[in-house]
Amino acid sequence: MASRTATKLAFASIKSHCGPAPIARRAYATTPKSPLLSSRAISKSSFSRTILQQSFRRSYADTVSPVTKRRGRGFFRWTWRLTYLSTIGGIGYLGYTIYLLRTPQEQFDPDPSKKTLVILGTGWGAVSLLKKLDTENYNVIVVSPRNFFLFTPLLPSCTTGTIEHRSIMEPVRNILRHKRATVKYYEAAATKIDYARKVVHIDDQSDIKGDTSSTEIPFDMLVVGVGAENATFGIPGVREHSCFLKEVEDAQQIRKRIMDCVETSTFKDQSEEERKRLLHMIVVGGGPTGVEFAGELQDFFEQDLKKWVPEITGDFHVTLVEALPNVLQSFSKQLIDYTESTFKEESITIRTKTMVKNVTDKYIEAEHTKPDGTKVLEKIPYGLLVWATGNALRPVVKDLMSQIPAQKDSRRGLSVNEYLVVNGTENVWAVGDCAIANYAPTAQVASQEGAFLARLFNSLAKTEAINAELAELSVAQSKANGDARTEIFAHMKALQKQLRRVKQIGPFEYSHQGSLAYIGSEKAVAEVSWLTGNFASGGTLTFLFWRSAYLSMCFSTRNRVLVILDWVKAKMFGRDVSR
Repeated sequence: MASRTATKLAFASIKSHCGPAPIARRAYATTPKSPLLSSRAISKSSFSRTILQQSFRRSYADTVSPVTKRRGRGFFRWTWRLTYLSTIGGIGYLGYTIYLLRTPQEQFDPDPSKKTLVILGTGWGAVSLLKKLDTENYNVIVVSPRNFFLFTPLLPSCTTGTIEHRSIMEPVRNILRHKRATVKYYEAAATKIDYARKVVHIDDQSDIKGDTSSTEIPFDMLVVGVGAENATFGIPGVREHSCFLKEVEDAQQIRKRIMDCVETSTFKDQSEEERKRLLHMIVVGGGPTGVEFAGELQDFFEQDLKKWVPEITGDFHVTLVEALPNVLQSFSKQLIDYTESTFKEESITIRTKTMVKNVTDKYIEAEHTKPDGTKVLEKIPYGLLVWATGNALRPVVKDLMSQIPAQKDSRRGLSVNEYLVVNGTENVWAVGDCAIANYAPTAQVASQEGAFLARLFNSLAKTEAINAELAELSVAQSKANGDARTEIFAHMKALQKQLRRVKQIGPFEYSHQGSLAYIGSEKAVAEVSWLTGNFASGGTLTFLFWRSAYLSMCFSTRNRVLVILDWVKAKMFGRDVSR
């Protein structure tokens, strides 16, 4: 009805524009029309058509109901805008962070009259200390044969090429250059600590040496963070024939050895028995390091080696050897069972209650305890043997312990008190694997110890500065009179109040954040401290948490970016199988 009314109105409008119709149109139909009349008719008809179209459009717009907007479209539009802006902001922040890392500020030389603090090592404890230490309060000297910090939790990934080793290395020069005051660094090994004379003997052990390669460094305060060596437990042949997994060189050697075993096994006329021996990879040690390496190695075979070297498919095998009844002893029983079942699915053999007694170049002799308690000595051939168990004292730590009578009963490292001071000394502290603080020798413990020492040393420096200022004010108030003396007294009270706050730092307390371990097939196990208990989890989602946690723990933005790129590269192109 509405459309009919609109049509009538349209025709009425046309009539009003065109005027009355001519009466004698039929009478003149046979007469020729002049060009002027023809053009008028054409223009009049086109005008009428235009008016008609506009009228119909207007009537259609009036009659058709307006289109309602979808409610969800606005939400997605704003979500896209927020994502877009967040991406731009993240890229800008990343660029600014990289700029700060690339352009360190000018440093000033510390006061020579201040105490000399010597730090031995560039591991977790030492670097955590350096990161939070106010270096302007001391003359800081760092001594280490390794001029970089190594993120050891991701070291097993370097053995198979999932991550390149330089992605988890942070040059110590980068760390020291961003401190306010200048910090001296010497690439050398500490060979002896003379506690009586308060000097450290250092030796340049690099391939290129100058005229002076050995010297002494005096100290007022000393922090020992040299770590530990690999423990062989006196087993013959371990050091000669096995690969360790503690340093970058170890990961490189393992990676080379894996491909050597693969290529040698495919050599012409190689016997089947010898091929199986070469492709048998044995990992000794059921802790997180050994478990993660076994998982990474099996992933390397399943995802890459089997594709490019298909002839080794039926012979490649990984075995994990552990002397204790279970692997991952620090984890809950639930996660231990999950790890063992996952390894079984991945065809990784776990041999618990098996102690290695002897190692040769082609096999190990191991003593296995059966369920009934009987012990059997057997030979297990191998192509690659990775020793990932136990820590031993370094010679410099043993020598220092022999100089301190209070350390005579200590066997596993330097015993320390609740403030990490080495027992029997006054100005020597120890952190990390070389110290015994009643905690497990993990990176998490060493990092918290280093951060605690930084707070302690900063507090000591502030205490000395406040005491020196109080001594000056005490002399000044004895000479002042009237209001000046009152002001000095008020300032002294404020400093004494500040001094009490500074001295409130308590003893070291370790806060366990949790334990993580990768178990292969893009699965991981995690035991995280949550409120008053522990939260245990395992699986693919835990693997994503494992990656995100380790990524956040990386030392710098540079390390995080490089690790992400390595993960993406390995996922897209696979691991490199070249020797």
